[in-house]
Amino acid sequence: MTELRVGVIGCGSIARHRHLPEYADNHRVKIVAVCDVVPERAKETADKYDAVAFNDYKALLADQNIDAVSVCLPNNLHAPVTIAALRAGKHVLCEKPMAVSSKEAQDMIDAAQAAGKLLMIGHNQRFAPAHVKAKEILHSGKLGAVLTFRTTFSHGGPEGWSIDGAQSWFFRKEEALVGAMGDLGVHKADLMRWLLEDEIVSVGAHIATLEKEGTVEDNAVCTLAMRTGALGTLTASWTHHPGEDNSTHLYCEHGVMHIGSDPLYQVIVHYEDGTTDRVDTGAIATNDKQTTSGVIDEFVDAIFSERESAIPGREGKASLEVILAALQSAETSTIVKL
Repeated sequence: MTELRVGVIGCGSIARHRHLPEYADNHRVKIVAVCDVVPERAKETADKYDAVAFNDYKALLADQNIDAVSVCLPNNLHAPVTIAALRAGKHVLCEKPMAVSSKEAQDMIDAAQAAGKLLMIGHNQRFAPAHVKAKEILHSGKLGAVLTFRTTFSHGGPEGWSIDGAQSWFFRKEEALVGAMGDLGVHKADLMRWLLEDEIVSVGAHIATLEKEGTVEDNAVCTLAMRTGALGTLTASWTHHPGEDNSTHLYCEHGVMHIGSDPLYQVIVHYEDGTTDRVDTGAIATNDKQTTSGVIDEFVDAIFSERESAIPGREGKASLEVILAALQSAETSTIVKL
Protein backbone atom coordinates (compact mmCIF):
# COMPACT_ATOMS: atom_id res chain seq x y z
CA MET A 1 0.00 0.00 0.00
CA THR A 2 1.43 3.35 -1.04
CA GLU A 3 -1.55 5.51 -0.06
CA LEU A 4 -4.07 5.19 2.77
CA ARG A 5 -7.58 5.96 1.53
CA VAL A 6 -9.63 7.42 4.36
CA GLY A 7 -13.27 8.17 5.08
CA VAL A 8 -14.42 10.44 7.91
CA ILE A 9 -17.80 9.67 9.48
CA GLY A 10 -19.25 12.78 11.08
CA CYS A 11 -18.39 16.28 9.85
CA GLY A 12 -18.70 18.20 13.10
CA SER A 13 -16.06 20.29 14.83
CA ILE A 14 -13.66 17.50 15.82
CA ALA A 15 -13.55 16.30 12.22
CA ARG A 16 -13.23 19.82 10.81
CA HIS A 17 -10.55 21.02 13.22
CA ARG A 18 -8.54 17.85 13.86
CA HIS A 19 -9.15 14.78 11.72
CA LEU A 20 -9.67 16.25 8.26
CA PRO A 21 -6.89 18.88 8.25
CA GLU A 22 -4.42 16.44 9.81
CA TYR A 23 -5.25 13.75 7.26
CA ALA A 24 -4.87 16.37 4.52
CA ASP A 25 -1.43 17.30 5.85
CA ASN A 26 -0.22 13.68 5.85
CA HIS A 27 1.41 12.87 2.50
CA ARG A 28 0.53 9.18 2.82
CA VAL A 29 -3.21 9.82 3.05
CA LYS A 30 -5.96 10.56 0.56
CA ILE A 31 -9.36 11.64 1.92
CA VAL A 32 -11.79 9.87 -0.38
CA ALA A 33 -15.12 10.13 1.47
CA VAL A 34 -16.95 11.97 4.23
CA CYS A 35 -20.33 11.29 5.82
CA ASP A 36 -22.83 13.36 7.76
CA VAL A 37 -26.57 13.08 8.32
CA VAL A 38 -26.88 16.77 7.43
CA PRO A 39 -26.60 16.73 3.61
CA GLU A 40 -25.34 20.31 3.32
CA ARG A 41 -22.62 19.67 5.88
CA ALA A 42 -21.47 16.52 4.11
CA LYS A 43 -21.41 18.23 0.70
CA GLU A 44 -19.56 21.30 1.95
CA THR A 45 -16.92 19.13 3.58
CA ALA A 46 -16.62 16.81 0.58
CA ASP A 47 -16.16 19.76 -1.76
CA LYS A 48 -13.39 21.16 0.41
CA TYR A 49 -11.39 17.92 0.30
CA ASP A 50 -12.37 16.72 -3.18
CA ALA A 51 -14.08 13.70 -1.64
CA VAL A 52 -17.37 11.85 -2.10
CA ALA A 53 -20.24 12.88 0.21
CA PHE A 54 -22.39 10.28 1.99
CA ASN A 55 -25.36 10.75 4.32
CA ASP A 56 -25.50 7.12 5.46
CA TYR A 57 -22.42 5.62 7.09
CA LYS A 58 -23.40 2.14 5.90
CA ALA A 59 -23.11 3.31 2.30
CA LEU A 60 -19.67 4.74 3.01
CA LEU A 61 -18.55 1.49 4.62
CA ALA A 62 -19.69 -0.45 1.57
CA ASP A 63 -17.15 1.45 -0.54
CA GLN A 64 -14.27 -1.00 -1.10
CA ASN A 65 -12.04 1.92 -2.05
CA ILE A 66 -11.77 2.97 1.62
CA ASP A 67 -9.02 1.50 3.82
CA ALA A 68 -9.66 3.31 7.11
CA VAL A 69 -12.21 5.56 8.79
CA SER A 70 -12.40 8.10 11.57
CA VAL A 71 -15.52 7.87 13.72
CA CYS A 72 -16.38 11.42 14.82
CA LEU A 73 -19.93 10.97 16.10
CA PRO A 74 -21.95 11.33 19.31
CA ASN A 75 -20.72 8.97 22.02
CA ASN A 76 -23.65 6.54 21.74
CA LEU A 77 -22.78 5.88 18.09
CA HIS A 78 -19.09 5.15 18.61
CA ALA A 79 -19.50 1.44 19.25
CA PRO A 80 -22.09 0.47 16.61
CA VAL A 81 -20.41 2.44 13.83
CA THR A 82 -16.90 1.30 14.81
CA ILE A 83 -17.97 -2.35 14.92
CA ALA A 84 -19.68 -2.03 11.54
CA ALA A 85 -16.56 -0.42 10.08
CA LEU A 86 -14.27 -3.14 11.43
CA ARG A 87 -16.55 -5.85 10.07
CA ALA A 88 -16.44 -4.05 6.71
CA GLY A 89 -12.66 -4.45 6.72
CA LYS A 90 -11.68 -0.90 7.68
CA HIS A 91 -9.10 0.25 10.20
CA VAL A 92 -10.78 2.58 12.72
CA LEU A 93 -9.74 5.69 14.62
CA CYS A 94 -12.54 6.37 17.10
CA GLU A 95 -12.99 9.53 19.10
CA LYS A 96 -13.11 9.42 22.89
CA PRO A 97 -14.76 8.24 25.04
CA MET A 98 -14.69 5.09 22.96
CA ALA A 99 -18.12 3.87 24.07
CA VAL A 100 -20.90 4.37 26.62
CA SER A 101 -20.39 1.06 28.46
CA SER A 102 -17.60 -1.35 29.26
CA LYS A 103 -19.37 -4.07 27.29
CA GLU A 104 -19.56 -1.89 24.19
CA ALA A 105 -15.84 -1.13 24.50
CA GLN A 106 -15.02 -4.83 24.76
CA ASP A 107 -17.24 -5.58 21.76
CA MET A 108 -15.22 -3.04 19.76
CA ILE A 109 -11.95 -4.65 20.84
CA ASP A 110 -13.28 -8.12 19.95
CA ALA A 111 -14.46 -6.89 16.54
CA ALA A 112 -11.03 -5.46 15.76
CA GLN A 113 -9.34 -8.71 16.72
CA ALA A 114 -11.77 -10.78 14.66
CA ALA A 115 -11.31 -8.55 11.62
CA GLY A 116 -7.55 -8.30 11.97
CA LYS A 117 -7.83 -4.52 11.75
CA LEU A 118 -6.39 -1.70 13.81
CA LEU A 119 -8.57 0.08 16.38
CA MET A 120 -7.16 3.27 17.89
CA ILE A 121 -8.81 5.71 20.32
CA GLY A 122 -8.16 9.44 19.94
CA HIS A 123 -6.71 10.33 23.35
CA ASN A 124 -4.60 13.22 22.11
CA GLN A 125 -3.24 14.37 25.50
CA ARG A 126 -0.61 11.64 25.32
CA PHE A 127 0.98 13.36 22.32
CA ALA A 128 1.05 16.93 23.66
CA PRO A 129 4.74 18.00 23.75
CA ALA A 130 4.42 19.21 27.35
CA HIS A 131 3.14 15.83 28.46
CA VAL A 132 5.79 13.96 26.49
CA LYS A 133 8.48 16.11 28.15
CA ALA A 134 6.93 15.62 31.59
CA LYS A 135 7.03 11.86 31.18
CA GLU A 136 10.66 12.07 30.06
CA ILE A 137 11.52 13.96 33.26
CA LEU A 138 9.68 11.41 35.40
CA HIS A 139 11.61 8.63 33.65
CA SER A 140 14.90 10.33 34.53
CA GLY A 141 14.24 9.50 38.18
CA LYS A 142 15.32 12.94 39.44
CA LEU A 143 11.92 13.56 41.02
CA GLY A 144 11.49 10.10 42.45
CA ALA A 145 8.03 8.63 42.77
CA VAL A 146 4.85 10.64 42.30
CA LEU A 147 3.10 10.79 45.67
CA THR A 148 0.08 12.98 44.95
CA PHE A 149 -1.29 14.92 41.98
CA ARG A 150 -4.05 17.20 40.78
CA THR A 151 -5.18 17.44 37.20
CA THR A 152 -7.91 19.50 35.58
CA PHE A 153 -9.48 20.19 32.22
CA SER A 154 -11.93 23.07 32.12
CA HIS A 155 -13.38 25.43 29.53
CA GLY A 156 -16.56 27.36 28.88
CA GLY A 157 -18.50 24.45 27.45
CA PRO A 158 -19.08 22.66 24.13
CA GLU A 159 -21.54 25.27 22.86
CA GLY A 160 -18.50 27.35 21.92
CA TRP A 161 -16.90 24.41 20.10
CA SER A 162 -19.62 22.16 18.73
CA ILE A 163 -20.91 22.86 15.24
CA ASP A 164 -24.45 22.74 16.67
CA GLY A 165 -23.77 25.20 19.49
CA ALA A 166 -26.15 25.07 22.46
CA GLN A 167 -28.30 22.50 20.62
CA SER A 168 -25.42 20.03 20.50
CA TRP A 169 -25.71 16.35 21.36
CA PHE A 170 -23.10 17.02 24.08
CA PHE A 171 -25.92 18.18 26.37
CA ARG A 172 -28.22 15.17 25.84
CA LYS A 173 -27.68 12.15 28.10
CA GLU A 174 -29.23 9.70 25.62
CA GLU A 175 -26.50 10.54 23.10
CA ALA A 176 -23.58 11.58 25.31
CA LEU A 177 -24.14 9.52 28.52
CA VAL A 178 -21.84 11.96 30.34
CA GLY A 179 -21.10 15.66 30.08
CA ALA A 180 -17.87 17.28 31.22
CA MET A 181 -16.48 13.94 32.38
CA GLY A 182 -16.92 12.35 28.97
CA ASP A 183 -15.75 15.41 27.08
CA LEU A 184 -12.83 16.44 29.31
CA GLY A 185 -12.44 14.15 32.32
CA VAL A 186 -11.73 11.07 30.22
CA HIS A 187 -8.77 12.92 28.71
CA LYS A 188 -7.26 13.43 32.15
CA ALA A 189 -8.00 9.92 33.34
CA ASP A 190 -6.14 8.63 30.30
CA LEU A 191 -3.32 11.12 30.79
CA MET A 192 -2.68 10.12 34.40
CA ARG A 193 -2.67 6.42 33.56
CA TRP A 194 -0.16 7.04 30.76
CA LEU A 195 1.96 9.67 32.50
CA LEU A 196 2.39 7.73 35.73
CA GLU A 197 2.45 4.33 33.98
CA ASP A 198 0.00 3.24 36.63
CA GLU A 199 -3.62 2.17 36.91
CA ILE A 200 -6.46 3.88 38.73
CA VAL A 201 -7.92 1.40 41.21
CA SER A 202 -10.63 3.42 42.96
CA VAL A 203 -12.67 6.53 42.27
CA GLY A 204 -14.78 8.88 44.37
CA ALA A 205 -16.78 11.59 42.62
CA HIS A 206 -19.18 14.46 42.99
CA ILE A 207 -20.92 15.63 39.82
CA ALA A 208 -23.38 18.45 39.29
CA THR A 209 -25.07 20.62 36.69
CA LEU A 210 -24.40 24.16 37.86
CA GLU A 211 -24.96 26.29 34.78
CA LYS A 212 -25.79 24.51 31.52
CA GLU A 213 -29.16 23.52 30.13
CA GLY A 214 -29.29 19.80 29.44
CA THR A 215 -29.41 16.35 31.01
CA VAL A 216 -25.71 15.79 31.75
CA GLU A 217 -23.29 17.19 34.32
CA ASP A 218 -21.26 20.31 33.62
CA ASN A 219 -18.87 19.85 36.57
CA ALA A 220 -17.16 16.91 38.22
CA VAL A 221 -14.64 16.63 41.05
CA CYS A 222 -13.03 13.22 41.57
CA THR A 223 -10.53 11.61 43.90
CA LEU A 224 -8.35 8.88 42.42
CA ALA A 225 -6.22 6.18 44.02
CA MET A 226 -3.50 4.57 41.92
CA ARG A 227 -2.28 0.99 42.13
CA THR A 228 1.12 2.16 43.42
CA GLY A 229 -0.54 4.13 46.23
CA ALA A 230 -0.38 7.63 44.73
CA LEU A 231 -3.45 9.78 45.37
CA GLY A 232 -4.86 12.61 43.32
CA THR A 233 -7.77 14.74 42.23
CA LEU A 234 -9.30 15.11 38.79
CA THR A 235 -11.68 17.93 37.92
CA ALA A 236 -13.60 18.52 34.72
CA SER A 237 -15.68 21.62 34.08
CA TRP A 238 -17.71 23.34 31.40
CA THR A 239 -18.01 26.54 33.47
CA HIS A 240 -14.50 27.98 33.21
CA HIS A 241 -14.92 31.63 32.21
CA PRO A 242 -12.85 32.89 30.44
CA GLY A 243 -10.36 30.64 28.68
CA GLU A 244 -9.27 27.14 29.61
CA ASP A 245 -7.35 25.25 32.27
CA ASN A 246 -5.59 22.11 31.06
CA SER A 247 -3.03 21.75 33.83
CA THR A 248 -1.52 18.96 35.86
CA HIS A 249 0.59 19.18 39.03
CA LEU A 250 2.71 16.32 40.34
CA TYR A 251 4.00 16.27 43.92
CA CYS A 252 6.93 13.89 44.05
CA GLU A 253 9.53 12.56 46.48
CA HIS A 254 12.15 15.09 45.39
CA GLY A 255 10.23 17.98 43.94
CA VAL A 256 7.14 19.35 42.25
CA MET A 257 6.26 19.46 38.54
CA HIS A 258 3.76 21.90 37.05
CA ILE A 259 2.45 21.13 33.54
CA GLY A 260 0.43 23.55 31.44
CA SER A 261 -0.01 26.18 34.14
CA ASP A 262 2.41 28.86 32.85
CA PRO A 263 1.94 30.73 29.53
CA LEU A 264 5.67 30.74 28.74
CA TYR A 265 6.99 27.51 30.21
CA GLN A 266 4.69 24.53 29.84
CA VAL A 267 6.79 22.35 32.16
CA ILE A 268 8.26 23.78 35.37
CA VAL A 269 10.08 21.60 37.89
CA HIS A 270 11.07 22.75 41.37
CA TYR A 271 13.58 20.36 42.94
CA GLU A 272 14.04 19.89 46.67
CA ASP A 273 17.62 21.20 46.42
CA GLY A 274 16.27 24.63 45.46
CA THR A 275 16.96 24.45 41.72
CA THR A 276 14.29 24.98 39.07
CA ASP A 277 14.00 23.82 35.47
CA ARG A 278 11.70 25.65 33.06
CA VAL A 279 10.93 24.14 29.66
CA ASP A 280 9.18 25.78 26.70
CA THR A 281 7.65 22.91 24.73
CA GLY A 282 5.12 24.99 22.82
CA ALA A 283 1.65 25.77 24.08
CA ILE A 284 -0.85 23.00 24.77
CA ALA A 285 -3.65 23.09 22.20
CA THR A 286 -6.90 24.84 23.08
CA ASN A 287 -10.24 25.03 21.31
CA ASP A 288 -9.34 28.51 20.14
CA LYS A 289 -5.75 27.69 19.16
CA GLN A 290 -5.50 24.28 17.56
CA THR A 291 -2.17 22.55 17.05
CA THR A 292 -1.39 19.25 15.37
CA SER A 293 -2.60 16.57 17.76
CA GLY A 294 -0.26 13.75 16.70
CA VAL A 295 -3.19 11.31 16.73
CA ILE A 296 -3.67 11.11 12.97
CA ASP A 297 0.04 10.67 12.25
CA GLU A 298 0.24 7.86 14.82
CA PHE A 299 -2.83 6.13 13.36
CA VAL A 300 -1.47 6.31 9.82
CA ASP A 301 2.02 5.19 10.79
CA ALA A 302 0.70 2.24 12.79
CA ILE A 303 -1.27 1.04 9.75
CA PHE A 304 1.69 1.36 7.38
CA SER A 305 4.04 -0.25 9.90
CA GLU A 306 1.55 -3.05 10.60
CA ARG A 307 1.95 -2.53 14.34
CA GLU A 308 -0.31 -1.83 17.28
CA SER A 309 -1.05 1.86 17.77
CA ALA A 310 0.03 3.82 20.85
CA ILE A 311 -3.60 3.90 22.04
CA PRO A 312 -5.25 0.56 21.24
CA GLY A 313 -8.78 -0.31 22.23
CA ARG A 314 -7.83 -1.78 25.60
CA GLU A 315 -6.30 1.58 26.61
CA GLY A 316 -9.45 3.43 25.63
CA LYS A 317 -11.53 0.91 27.60
CA ALA A 318 -9.42 1.31 30.75
CA SER A 319 -9.81 5.10 30.64
CA LEU A 320 -13.54 4.84 29.91
CA GLU A 321 -13.99 2.61 32.96
CA VAL A 322 -12.62 5.39 35.19
CA ILE A 323 -15.39 7.68 33.93
CA LEU A 324 -18.06 5.02 34.38
CA ALA A 325 -16.78 4.46 37.94
CA ALA A 326 -17.01 8.20 38.62
CA LEU A 327 -20.66 8.21 37.50
CA GLN A 328 -21.39 5.22 39.72
CA SER A 329 -19.64 6.86 42.65
CA ALA A 330 -21.64 10.06 42.28
CA GLU A 331 -24.93 8.16 41.96
CA THR A 332 -24.30 5.92 44.99
CA SER A 333 -22.20 8.24 47.19
CA THR A 334 -19.60 5.48 47.53
CA ILE A 335 -15.98 4.88 46.56
CA VAL A 336 -15.98 2.62 43.51
CA LYS A 337 -13.19 0.11 43.03
CA LEU A 338 -11.95 -0.80 39.56
